[in-house]
Amino acid sequence: MTPPWIDSFGLFLLLAGFVIGLGAVTVIDIHGFLGRKSSYWSEATTRTHKVTKPMIWAGIFLSVVGGLIFYRAQSFSGIPLIHAAIALALILNGYFLSFKVSPFLLRREKEGRSGELLPASWQKKIMVSLIVSDLGWWGGLFLLVVYLAGQKDL
Repeated sequence: MTPPWIDSFGLFLLLAGFVIGLGAVTVIDIHGFLGRKSSYWSEATTRTHKVTKPMIWAGIFLSVVGGLIFYRAQSFSGIPLIHAAIALALILNGYFLSFKVSPFLLRREKEGRSGELLPASWQKKIMVSLIVSDLGWWGGLFLLVVYLAGQKDL
């Protein structure tokens, strides 16, 4: 028999992942939004992403591990399945941001161009990516609330 605290531990990790990941996403999204038209915020975004990027990955990791523990006895359907799909989307989105956008920003910083506004093509790609991040993180959190609210033994 599984100890009862294991569910609480899984939920704690899942929520900790949301706190860390969603918090970092919110910070970088605000910076990125402000940086679309401002050289000051463009440079601040380049600097800030060095801190938020590992925090977002830590959030994804904790959420996935927490979800695996918390949903371990559930069928792989409904909200647990949607959470898995969201995690996959966030991982793929994070790959793009970490291995395409981040090197581009760091290269511009080395060239002394981090204060310049990003080209429109990059701004569009990043905006789509930020929308995916926001929908994934906020949607995932909302679904967790829906799941917990539906539990009879809260």
